[in-house]
Amino acid sequence: MLLPGLLLLLWLPASLTRHAPSLRVGAHPHSQSPGTPHCYSAEELPLGHAPPHLLARAAKWEQALPVALVSSLEAVGRRRRRAGVPAGTQCPVLQPGEVLEADVHQRSISPWRYRVDTDESRYPQKLAFAECLCRGCISAKTGRETAALNSVPLVQSLLVLRRRPCSRDTTGVPTPGAFAFHAEFIRVPVGCTCVLPRSAR
Repeated sequence: MLLPGLLLLLWLPASLTRHAPSLRVGAHPHSQSPGTPHCYSAEELPLGHAPPHLLARAAKWEQALPVALVSSLEAVGRRRRRAGVPAGTQCPVLQPGEVLEADVHQRSISPWRYRVDTDESRYPQKLAFAECLCRGCISAKTGRETAALNSVPLVQSLLVLRRRPCSRDTTGVPTPGAFAFHAEFIRVPVGCTCVLPRSAR
C-alpha cells in the first residue's frame, strides 16, 4: 500500500506542472483578471471543500497516501478509544512471530506510526503524518533498539490549497468570512528509514 502512494506523490507535482496555466496559484477560470485568486464567500464554498475546477484536474488528493490513510486511521482510533487501548508511541521490541502479518510500518527496523494532522485552513484538511517510534533502529538479531543506526523520517512534497482572507470589493480590505485559495507545497513525512549516525567531530 505504501509504494503506490509514494509513486503518486512523485507523479503529482509533475502532472500539475503540465497543467500550470490553469492551476496557477489561486487562478480561477472565470476571473476577470487572469491569475487573480477568486474570492469566495462561506455560502459559495463551505468549510472543508475546494474549488471544483481544481479538483477536476490531475490533483486527485484522495488517491495520495497521506489522504487515503485518514479514514482508516480515524476508524482504528475510535476502536482503540472504545476498548481503552492506548496508541503505541514507544519503540517496540520486535518478535518475528508477531510481525509476520503486520503492515510494513510495523515490520520495519525503523518502525513508525501514523497520526492525523488537521488544519482547517488547508485542503485537504486532514493528512496522515508518519512519526518514527525509535531514535535508533531495531536490531534484526535481538529485536531491540540499537544506537548503531538512526531512524529518520522520509518526507515528500505534496501540493495543498491554503485558505487566506480576501476582499470581495475594490477596497482591498478583507471581507469578513471571505477567502481565496492559494496553492503551496508542504513536506509530509510518509515513513521512516535507518541511516548511519553522523560522525562526531
